[in-house]
Amino acid sequence: MATRRFRVPAALLATAAALTLGATTAASAVAPGSTTVTPAGHSFAAKLNGKATFTAGSTTMTCTVSASVPSGTGTNQIPVAPGNHNAAGPVSAAINPPTFSGCTTSIFGVGVTVTSNATNGQWSISAQYGSPISAGLTMPKGGVVIKTSGLASCTLTASPGGPTSVPGTWTNGSPSKLAIANAPVAATGTGGFLCPTGNQTATFSATYDVTDTTDAAQQITVTS
Repeated sequence: MATRRFRVPAALLATAAALTLGATTAASAVAPGSTTVTPAGHSFAAKLNGKATFTAGSTTMTCTVSASVPSGTGTNQIPVAPGNHNAAGPVSAAINPPTFSGCTTSIFGVGVTVTSNATNGQWSISAQYGSPISAGLTMPKGGVVIKTSGLASCTLTASPGGPTSVPGTWTNGSPSKLAIANAPVAATGTGGFLCPTGNQTATFSATYDVTDTTDAAQQITVTS
């Protein structure tokens, strides 16, 4: 999860999922510092490390596969220089909606599918250099739809009122990681017995490995 392609508002989904593939954490009294994302112009993929979970009410949905990968449309790409640097704030990039599969629920006899879309706007990912480095996903309105089947037939739509920022933290490494932990995501639910209905505050958790798909020998790195 733009005017600058890797400011890497928020659109996983962060969450999510998404879901969110991102915005920085809440503004403080101190003005944000500079951020640089390298290598400039390189494409990147974000792939789930472990599990992604969505929790609404007493129901938890868990997915074991999630990814946002380049598609040759200018998404999932760090801006070319000088756009990969922001002297006073985050750097962001548009991304393809993260896919989700291998999903189950915490309710016996209930299956689930999680789908993401860019029908109402673009997903994005962003990073703001600091200690720690803040990062996250921005998902558009209705960017994630969760549907259950079996003993409970429910629909949960994330971010029903507009774009949602799903905050997390970034760690430089090999690979670099975007971690989202229990980030709140507004949602609305419909369905019958056992379904979370009406307005909900769901939470999303996931860790994504972010890798350079232009040159696998290089790492996506956030500095000042």
